[in-house]
Amino acid sequence: MNLWIAGAGGLGRETLDCALALGLDVAGFCDDALAGEVIRGLPVVAPGEVDGSTYVVGIAEPGARYRLSEILEERGLEPATLIHPRAIVGPDTTIGAGSVILGGAHVSSSVTIGRHVHVNYNATVGHDAVLDDQVTIYPGANVSGSVRLEAAVTVGSNAVVLQGRTIGRGGFVGAGAVVTRDVTPGTVVVGNPARPMRR
Repeated sequence: MNLWIAGAGGLGRETLDCALALGLDVAGFCDDALAGEVIRGLPVVAPGEVDGSTYVVGIAEPGARYRLSEILEERGLEPATLIHPRAIVGPDTTIGAGSVILGGAHVSSSVTIGRHVHVNYNATVGHDAVLDDQVTIYPGANVSGSVRLEAAVTVGSNAVVLQGRTIGRGGFVGAGAVVTRDVTPGTVVVGNPARPMRR
């Protein structure tokens, strides 16, 4: 597998660590801002210059992840799914193409994960949860059982989403927040209990 990693920032390099732990052959990074540089011994090129077979996006921001996946698939690359060997994934769980599960993450049984989802290190996802496309779970966050995270939701570091809650499309849960009620689409919530952030 000739793998390219879109994004050469912090999460991109952590994605590289995951790929190396899996023994994958990484061709390099693609990143407009860093094109022409060499990072961790690998070349960085613009996304429009990538020539290869597979890719994964190592960028936390859901919109950028979606945009880059479209560019690379138009160039004929297929999304790879990376699950770190030190991650735990329970039975009857499905993980969509392009998703990344980093080391120390624990995804329970009967979970449905969409395309291009990131579950960062030491995060947990409970039984029967549904994570739609481009969801991001930051390090140490805990998503309880039967939670629904709609597309492009972000759950911040050490946040907790309690059992059975739904977070609407594009919602953002701040670091350390505890979600005790459903969150409407596009809303940023912070605190314990989590409440919409004042603008």
